[in-house]
Amino acid sequence: MAKAMQVIVFKLGNEKYGVEISQVREIIRPAQITRIPNTPDFIEGVINLRGQITTIINLRKRFGLENKPIDNDTRIIVVEHNNSVIGMMVDSVSEVKYLSEREVESLPPIVTSRNESSFLKGVGKLPDGLMVLIDLNKVLREEEISSVAHTSA
Repeated sequence: MAKAMQVIVFKLGNEKYGVEISQVREIIRPAQITRIPNTPDFIEGVINLRGQITTIINLRKRFGLENKPIDNDTRIIVVEHNNSVIGMMVDSVSEVKYLSEREVESLPPIVTSRNESSFLKGVGKLPDGLMVLIDLNKVLREEEISSVAHTSA
């Protein structure tokens, strides 16, 4: 797991998270979100992103954190996942950071044994603390992606 990488650093509450920059398509401000009925709670809805219907997930809800109203710092990190474009709503995006191999560590086994932490990839060491690295391939399970894609198509 310990490989060098560039990450987009974002916050949920007071915690820092990172996602590999190679998985990020763009970062946008929230637009008008249309809710889709009968979808998991963490799915905010869909937006029209330059003519493409894009599913928006709320990472706060996905990670089991308390919801927070959208404000001027809220951003949507747009990623491509299995030929689908998905937006992840976060509290703020702060920087792009390079992490060397020695600054990246796997999660302790006690953390990875919990089912809800399966979308976590590791920990990045920063000068001012730690950052949790997320695995976008696991943030949405395949059945969740396909159910939303079919609903919004």
